[in-house]
Amino acid sequence: MRYAIYFAPEAASSFEALAATWLGRDAATGKPVEHPDLEGLGATELAEITGPARRYGFHATLKAPFRLAEGASEADLTDAMEIFAEQTSTFEIPALKVGRLEGFLALVPAGPAPALNALANSVVEAFEPLRAPLTDREIERRNPVSLSSEELRNLMRWGYPYVFDRFRFHMTLTTRLAGPQITRVEAAASAHFAPVLAGPVAVRELALFVEPEPGAPFVIRRRTSLALGQHRKTA
Repeated sequence: MRYAIYFAPEAASSFEALAATWLGRDAATGKPVEHPDLEGLGATELAEITGPARRYGFHATLKAPFRLAEGASEADLTDAMEIFAEQTSTFEIPALKVGRLEGFLALVPAGPAPALNALANSVVEAFEPLRAPLTDREIERRNPVSLSSEELRNLMRWGYPYVFDRFRFHMTLTTRLAGPQITRVEAAASAHFAPVLAGPVAVRELALFVEPEPGAPFVIRRRTSLALGQHRKTA
């Protein structure tokens, strides 16, 4: 079993509903959701280009999937999340946009996001004592020869290459897409998520995702609210 600490759309929000229909699965219930036919993007094609993202559920990575350290329990992890959340204030992402990241599409901040970066950095460090070291097989799956020296150091120290200076907040929408296709899908995604892109997005909780067994879809196990009454208006 692996755990991950993610940012995910709030429960019962329009954002959560839009994300579930885009990916074709609700990470909260684990149940499939029917894909819509969008302008310029049919349901069949949408299902094809969202396959890998569908297994992980709609999210932005804060602490990448990890096994618990020897002697640690899920209760230890949830207790640690409660303590962390009590010390971490809520804030807003001023705006998201559909962005291109190395050939795939994702929702990304529309401008600088220091509060998001600070949250991710804090999560990486705070929960590190509960993470089991990577196995040789887990390291190999990251294709270490393709990583920069900094990314390789991150992988060996923190279990994930893309932390701290290498972190980029993103909520994956697609697999890698070819030239004309990416422009067409980008337009469809922007229209689909228009209600979310129209205003700020609140960061009010952490989501604990779990992979019950290797290769199984990730589902939301628990949502932990960040400190109330300390709202900041910028990310």
